[in-house]
Amino acid sequence: MVTGAGRGLGAQGALALAQAGAELVLLSRTRSELEQVAEQIAGAKGRARVIACDVTNAAEVNSALAGIDRLDILLNNAGMNIPEPFVDVSEAHLDDMIALNVRAAFLVAQAAVKKMLQHPDRRNLGASIIHVTSQMGRVGAERRTVYCMTKHAIEGLTKAMAVELAPENIRVNAIAPTFLETPMTASFFADPEFRNWVISRIPLGRIGRMDEVTGAIVFLASPAASLITGTSLAIDGGWTAR
Repeated sequence: MVTGAGRGLGAQGALALAQAGAELVLLSRTRSELEQVAEQIAGAKGRARVIACDVTNAAEVNSALAGIDRLDILLNNAGMNIPEPFVDVSEAHLDDMIALNVRAAFLVAQAAVKKMLQHPDRRNLGASIIHVTSQMGRVGAERRTVYCMTKHAIEGLTKAMAVELAPENIRVNAIAPTFLETPMTASFFADPEFRNWVISRIPLGRIGRMDEVTGAIVFLASPAASLITGTSLAIDGGWTAR
């Protein structure tokens, strides 16, 4: 299951998982976007179901999970960012970002784990949860106080879930990408000054490619990562190494 699957990293992550053999359940609020992703998956000989769902609504999340017979992988991807100076952050923006980036991520993970635990052979089969955080879950940055706060929270959630769920053979990890070319960042990169600033902070000297992140998603979901839990994989071109 992939949340925020209609565009950006969620869509590309879903495609990569489908190409690796997974059967997908695609969640987001916009059915038309999900259907386009499902068509791409079908074109690649994969299988996908579409469920229009607002992940900030616990009832909708539970309803979506009720229609799934078995769940082995969760890519917990849905999120948002509203860059603005700390002193200008409104309560509305604060509440919206916490609601999606933290509360919804927690509730989706909780509902997913309940579904995973229903499988009678779960401890032998194992399962994988992958939270999408950010390099901003490890460092700070101007105009991103709320975003940094929420992503730091999910980094902590990843560790706590991993410890608690390890006896059930449910692995919990995170990926922490740098800036990527996505619909969410397109407006930012339209500003040459911002683009140059980003590139100057990345030792590899370039913005990340989507496939460089989707490869990590497939790895963490697969048996190749069977001894990896409670970690966050930085895919940041060296940003957080400074």
